[in-house]
Amino acid sequence: MKKMFALLVAALFIIRVASAQNATEFHKKQFNLDDSGLAIRGYDPVSYFTAHKAQEGKKDITLVTEGITYRFSSTQNRDLFKASPAKYQPQYGGWCAYAMGATGEKVDIDPGTFKLLDGKLYLFYNKFFNNTKKSWDKDESNLKRKADANWAKITQ
Repeated sequence: MKKMFALLVAALFIIRVASAQNATEFHKKQFNLDDSGLAIRGYDPVSYFTAHKAQEGKKDITLVTEGITYRFSSTQNRDLFKASPAKYQPQYGGWCAYAMGATGEKVDIDPGTFKLLDGKLYLFYNKFFNNTKKSWDKDESNLKRKADANWAKITQ
């Protein structure tokens, strides 16, 4: 009986490690990260909610979650994120929300161009006189519905 229990515990541990590795690999493949696995170009995901602005994170205040490295402007923000990562992570893997809705493409973002909507963080492309947040705002409900569907296809 003890052997069976030990085997069951070992099997559950292996399954848990394997699923964590799968989640990590998925995030590294699908999310908008730099070559080192850094998200949001080093900006603090919590500051969008607490300070209502984009703030660069500090290199010495980081947290790795599912293979993704986040930087924070304060240890308090890091601790808030650690307690509830899904609350602060950007939607659509940190890709441009407008592009995800308009075409289903993964388009890079400008961390300073963002929107909080229903307690979620949306990031946008904003370069070369093309601020996609303005286009998003004109047709938000339709684009959000399409972006949700497109992201669901990508993440299946």
